[in-house]
Amino acid sequence: MKTFKNLFLITSFVLLCSLLIAQDIAGSKDHPLITRYPGSQIGYYEQQDYRPYSIATGSQTGYNNIDDWVDITGQFTRIYYTVKGETTLTEVFQNYLTALQRGGFTLLAQGIHPQSGTSKEVGGRGYLKTVYDKNKIPTGSGIKLLQGSATSAGACYIAARLERPGGNIYIVVGGSQYATYEKVFLVDIIEETVLEDDLIRVNADDMIKRLLADGKIALYGIYFDFDKSDVKPESAATLGEIARLMKENPGVNIFVVGHTDMKGSLDYNIRLSENRANAVVKALTENYGVSSDRMSSHGVGPLCPLYSNLSDEGRKFNRRVELVLKTK
Repeated sequence: MKTFKNLFLITSFVLLCSLLIAQDIAGSKDHPLITRYPGSQIGYYEQQDYRPYSIATGSQTGYNNIDDWVDITGQFTRIYYTVKGETTLTEVFQNYLTALQRGGFTLLAQGIHPQSGTSKEVGGRGYLKTVYDKNKIPTGSGIKLLQGSATSAGACYIAARLERPGGNIYIVVGGSQYATYEKVFLVDIIEETVLEDDLIRVNADDMIKRLLADGKIALYGIYFDFDKSDVKPESAATLGEIARLMKENPGVNIFVVGHTDMKGSLDYNIRLSENRANAVVKALTENYGVSSDRMSSHGVGPLCPLYSNLSDEGRKFNRRVELVLKTK
């Protein structure tokens, strides 16, 4: 009888686990470098082959301002977990912290404020707001990290780095107590790579996902000679995908926005970025049959950088063309 009872309990446990796993959204999975807290479910999952990311490593020094950041780029995975039940925010935070340390990661920043409300210290809710203002949470994703109704309303944050010869790996964990019996955690994994313009490929399917989720997408596959605005022939692959995007999504209209680095005068760079945006629209209209009524070209020069213009790598990312979703 005891054996039967134990078998029944084991079977029930396995069934319960399978039901919990079945609640994960379709196509999602744990990242091999960091597993979920037991009993968590995945409510949002995203992967991008290449994305810039800013990791906060210092304290918040003013409203929505953190002085110390590490700017990186690489393969990006974002997983959003919900932990329901009586498990505390501190328990989950400590588990992530221990797992990263045992995995050989170096901690860059960490903090938890179980009762802190909107604390601006590392790990507080105000701190998380600043972190994810830079690393946007897509609208309509269902991610409730910055929301909550629990009276305790705590929050936490961990940033860690694993050094490896082929490029470092960074993991950022943001967590908060959404409700008394519901804790939520956003885990971002960035596997660092170096931008090689000739290897970056975008397609229409990726573009529309990014446009609908973020409202814009930065493109590095449209090429110009130095200080010139003529679109080079090697831009054809990217232009063809933009044209396919427009053809397959007839309700979508876009702004084509040119960006430059900060070398040279502001007026010169504004004109150069405008001319380059105009050239892209012209190429799409004349060579790919996209209606000019669905596109508007603009140039902002160096006024919306992705990274600091103090380094060659930063300037490289700031020179780009962006598609911005036009809404009515």
